[in-house]
Amino acid sequence: MNQLASSPRNSSLEFRYAQTRAYSLELINGLSAEDCQLQSMPDASPLKWHLAHTTWFFETFVLGALSTPPEPLNPSYRVLFNSYYVGVGERHTRAERGLLSRPSLDEVLHYRRHVDQHMLTLLTQDLPGALSELIELGLQHEQQHQELMFTDLKHHFSCNPLYPAWRSTAPEQPKTQSADNGKRAPDYLRLDGGLCDIGNNGAGFSYDNEGPRHRVWLEPFELAERNVSNGDFLAFIADGGYQRPELWLSDGWDWVNANQVSAPLYWMHQDHQWSLFTVAGKQPLNHAAPLCHISLYEADAFARWSEARLPTEMEWEHAAQQLPELNGLFGEVWQWTNSAYLPYPGYQPAAGAVGEYNGKFMINQMVLRGSSCATPHNHSRTSYRNFFPAATRWQFSGLRLARNI
Repeated sequence: MNQLASSPRNSSLEFRYAQTRAYSLELINGLSAEDCQLQSMPDASPLKWHLAHTTWFFETFVLGALSTPPEPLNPSYRVLFNSYYVGVGERHTRAERGLLSRPSLDEVLHYRRHVDQHMLTLLTQDLPGALSELIELGLQHEQQHQELMFTDLKHHFSCNPLYPAWRSTAPEQPKTQSADNGKRAPDYLRLDGGLCDIGNNGAGFSYDNEGPRHRVWLEPFELAERNVSNGDFLAFIADGGYQRPELWLSDGWDWVNANQVSAPLYWMHQDHQWSLFTVAGKQPLNHAAPLCHISLYEADAFARWSEARLPTEMEWEHAAQQLPELNGLFGEVWQWTNSAYLPYPGYQPAAGAVGEYNGKFMINQMVLRGSSCATPHNHSRTSYRNFFPAATRWQFSGLRLARNI
């Protein structure tokens, strides 16, 4: 058993550190070093790199902040496993992470143990608040990468004609979904809107992009009681949705034609039957399961075809506050919104390199809300703002419809 999983101490932060770090290693159970080396596209990183980068974060921003930092295990890791922190220094090219056969997976795991030993020693001490906050940020950061490990490996494996399975079951096709989801249109729930508070209320951890909390005015609107299902989207395809330019944003129509898109990512049509690639391998399409792996363009086109629209992120958050029991807000798919990823009024990123975490990406991205079946436990909240470019599909992204009243 991994030492972190076997002997967590009493401190809450120390326990969470042990638990979070152990889960990253659980994700590579049953995988080979070759599996962890794959990089199928520039946006997806090898699992080995994720394991190293999350360790680099603790070494650089937490241990590196100590008055007497420990000696780095390998100084070259500072460049190899930096992602986008320009303030830290040089970075290895993102698209070439799959070329890093050295250090080996065993060496990366040794690197994790080396940093964990220093971190566990540190966590037995009374820590200043600023350092505790950095450690919490590091844990949240690792949880984000755990979801990326899930989505990246799925993309890597999808490029293999053997369609290898990584898990015995496919969480993206839950069997508990109501069969009606694939047969009937969703009902809509009315929300009155008005003057609404949006953003994190200060309770628990939040990223800087979730604040400051502020007020917005919302007109009354309706929100679908569930996420769009595979069966719903099949009707869009059957009605020629991908061939009808009037349904698409201009950029979306160009994207569809340039990439010959005719179905969501991982869907396959053969012998008049639909199937899809899942983390459990190739499976028949479950019509009742929530639709996932679609772009913002596809989400918007489907909404137009449905005589509806995408909610704004403010509408989504207000609905989640008012109707927390609403089916599928969390744990199924990230839900595209019609909101550009922009700063809230009064937003200020943190000083220094760690402030590069969110603010500098507030351009050419759209917001998704909720969480997915790949999101780690306790990493979801109403104010969470996920963001990706409009053409992104390899994340577990779906949609929930909204309508004007």
